[in-house]
Amino acid sequence: MPGAILALLILLVFALYLFPDPGVRRVKHKHCGSSFCGNVNITYPFRLKTQHRSCGHDSYELVCKNNRTIFPMKNGNFYVQDISYSDEPIQLLDVRLGNDNCSIPHSSYPSYPPFTEDNSEFSVMYLVNCTMQINYSSVYIGAFRCTNAPSSSQPPYSYFLDESTAKSDFYESCTVEAQVPIMLANITGLSAFDIYTKLLTGFQLSWSTSYYDYVWLRWDSIVNGLRSLLSLLLLPLKIFIRGNVTFFEADHIDGFYKGIQILCVAITGILLLRTFLGIICLIVLVRQKLKRRHLSMDDMIENFLQSQNNLMPIRYSYSEIKRMTDGFKNKLGQGGYGSVFKGKLRSGQPVAIKLFNKSKANGQDFINKVATIGRIHHVNVIALGVARGIEYLHRGCEMQILHFDIKPHNILLDENFTPKVSDFGLAKLYSVDDDIISLTAARGTVGYMAPELFYKNIGGISYKADVYSFGMMLMEIIGRRKNLNASAEHSSQIYFPSWIYDRLDEGDIMELGDLKENESKIMRKMAIAALWCIQMKPTDRPSMSKALKMLESEVELLEMPPKPSFSRNVN
Repeated sequence: MPGAILALLILLVFALYLFPDPGVRRVKHKHCGSSFCGNVNITYPFRLKTQHRSCGHDSYELVCKNNRTIFPMKNGNFYVQDISYSDEPIQLLDVRLGNDNCSIPHSSYPSYPPFTEDNSEFSVMYLVNCTMQINYSSVYIGAFRCTNAPSSSQPPYSYFLDESTAKSDFYESCTVEAQVPIMLANITGLSAFDIYTKLLTGFQLSWSTSYYDYVWLRWDSIVNGLRSLLSLLLLPLKIFIRGNVTFFEADHIDGFYKGIQILCVAITGILLLRTFLGIICLIVLVRQKLKRRHLSMDDMIENFLQSQNNLMPIRYSYSEIKRMTDGFKNKLGQGGYGSVFKGKLRSGQPVAIKLFNKSKANGQDFINKVATIGRIHHVNVIALGVARGIEYLHRGCEMQILHFDIKPHNILLDENFTPKVSDFGLAKLYSVDDDIISLTAARGTVGYMAPELFYKNIGGISYKADVYSFGMMLMEIIGRRKNLNASAEHSSQIYFPSWIYDRLDEGDIMELGDLKENESKIMRKMAIAALWCIQMKPTDRPSMSKALKMLESEVELLEMPPKPSFSRNVN
């Protein structure tokens, strides 16, 4: 702690001797006098670029070019027509307008401190560019300054809009290019000629030195306070020198303090160098630690792959993967563990390639996914429909595979529109004898997750969770929409499965769209199967094999399910 205090004091001394008194700069401008560019008087706080910085503030720097005063701002360049130092207004004109070359003003006014607009006649109009011509509109005023301009007959078309224009009056084909200041309260009903006539007179903004004076005053107070503190700390040394050492007469005191300054600078430099080297060493140590952790993760994955030779995984380098996906250009979707891209093997077979994000589980995500996919060695998952694929995951492998993330984004279609179950990042392996399994936390996508994953009193977690997700996905396919419709006109339509049930119960499935008779039967069959799958209690839901039989049966043979009780609890 004492070392830190000493270092702080040394840095304080160094800073106070290194930086000049800020009050000096505020006094120097009195010796700069006034300058003229054309008929514009330029004095503090304004200054020309050729003058010393102490003659004015940086934000008030002007340029004199061809005997005309230019105010360069981040929004564009403006001619200075007049500066009043009594009531502090400045008259500006867009350089484009001042050149008289049919140009359209594209410079927005400076809306940042220390400039303000306090004139009641001041307003801001929008300059918009449109890809299509707008005729017979009282809101859109043509912004072309010259009627013979070649750009007036071809896109983009430019228009002026008053700042009070409602958002509903903005066309989608138009974009705002600039906010142009004008000394008119409103431009509605004016012609382009009237607008340009007023623009050529310029516009006024108010400026103030109080903003900068406040900043310098605060800086003055801080520095003077630190100087007083330093003088107080050095007072005992000064008294000792003057009272006990005759060598340090008045003409030698200044030289002594000069030496103190040099010593402070030297010590400060050593401390800064030490700090810099310490930061470098810290970065190297952190990098080495991360590298060791990464190598440990690689070793764990490597050992897993070596112990699972029966999976026969094929290795690809990152460059090969990048070549397969054409530089990761075609993104199919985004999941919680990474992004999925479309790729193609050398044989021409299209594949989905998942690029993992930085893993938080030391490679366990990767191992989990490889182990799950490695146990799927049946053509059903990639060649048959979604229902058959899920059924196979549950009963067709040597272990029971629960997907836990069945949703439209995870069902891919090949060139023949054959569905394929994908993304096994959340999948878990269980014994086929386990009817109820345990999970430490809910997993899946909200909207497709079974209620027992949240509410333990409903029932145990099992393969019925995938059945529920499949039912919700069927609902989305039936209605071509999300299952929760917050913008529905009627409250009964907010929860879509409930609305579907009412349509089925009334025999009015045709309301889903313009359907033919055979399409109506298919829709009704899918709806009944979906409603069975999304029953509140897991015990009321069918297995995937029974759900598959429903989809393959005649609709007349299907029994109407109970109305999903969960719909009554949806807000």
